Amino acid sequence: MLDNPYHNKTLQWLAYAAVFLLIGIVPLLTDDDFLLNQLATYGVYGLLAVSISLCWGSGGILNLGQGIAFGLGAYGMAMTMQMQSQAPGTIPPFMANNALETLPIFWEPFWNTGLGIALALLVPTLFYLIFGGLMFVARVSGPFFAIMTLAILSALATVFVALQPYTNGVNGISPPTGLVIAGTKIDPYSSTAYWLVFALLLICTFTAKLLTQSRFGLVVRALKDDPERVRFLGYNVAVYETLVYALSGLMAAAAGASFAVLTQYVSPAQFEVGFSISAVIWAAIGGRGSLLWAMLGAFTVQGAQSYAGDAFLNTWILILGFSFILVVRFLPGGFAGLAELLLGRLASLRGGRREEFGQAPAKGAAK
Repeated sequence: MLDNPYHNKTLQWLAYAAVFLLIGIVPLLTDDDFLLNQLATYGVYGLLAVSISLCWGSGGILNLGQGIAFGLGAYGMAMTMQMQSQAPGTIPPFMANNALETLPIFWEPFWNTGLGIALALLVPTLFYLIFGGLMFVARVSGPFFAIMTLAILSALATVFVALQPYTNGVNGISPPTGLVIAGTKIDPYSSTAYWLVFALLLICTFTAKLLTQSRFGLVVRALKDDPERVRFLGYNVAVYETLVYALSGLMAAAAGASFAVLTQYVSPAQFEVGFSISAVIWAAIGGRGSLLWAMLGAFTVQGAQSYAGDAFLNTWILILGFSFILVVRFLPGGFAGLAELLLGRLASLRGGRREEFGQAPAKGAAK
């Protein structure tokens, strides 16, 4: 019997390269600005799914509140873009409409574009480090941790609505112009915006893949299966859990910042519980154990929603939920599990044929 090609690291990297090559040539095949913006948005959701796969699939940490980092990253980028359009000494119009006369102190750093982008990424990551550290040191895990993330997510949504003079409440922030970097304005409907999202998705996915195949990744996968045994071997489980949780938060923050660049809008809707749970469903349908398949799951679900959502309207959420139930019941590994099963059977058939014709097993075959 031959080894399952699904687990061949060389073939895995080739699959990653092939998928990203196909994604990368899209701007060369079309000049439809709306389509590029739509596909770039799918890329943002794909990056969010990758962050969940790293946290949940590799680390075994079910995070139902990944919208925390996504929303904070989106607000940080929107605040940066808003301040780029402000004349020195002025305040955003919505603040004046809410009787503010001076710019709040926590808005001041966003006058500087570089610092603003850094804060959009680092603030959510720092929050994940602190929150994750507190939870994991106390050995809060499983459904209890998932519930805590939902509670924090709901609390943030309430806070951002309540602080209307500073966040514009439910109306959100709508920067009047696109992001400007090094004197170049990024049009959300241009190939430049698409390449920006593509680069982030490529860097984060390949970095996460390398991480999962490193010694760090080996320990993380081990603690997912049996944290007590890993603890008895002398590893600080809380540190590993906190780091993988924070790294997933950094990726989610990058996805949120990219979302703000593409839509030029952010609101408390990014902190909605439904959005974060939907992201978990994308990863589960694609296959939480595979970064690539989790990303493809997001592409598939969001693509289906874009073209079928208008036809089914509010019924779409029921279809999505039913699809999740089917996957959990019949394909617990998602599409990745199905691919693994099919490739395993194909390898078995090839091995059986070789034995039938008296051929020696191929090099690397299981003995």
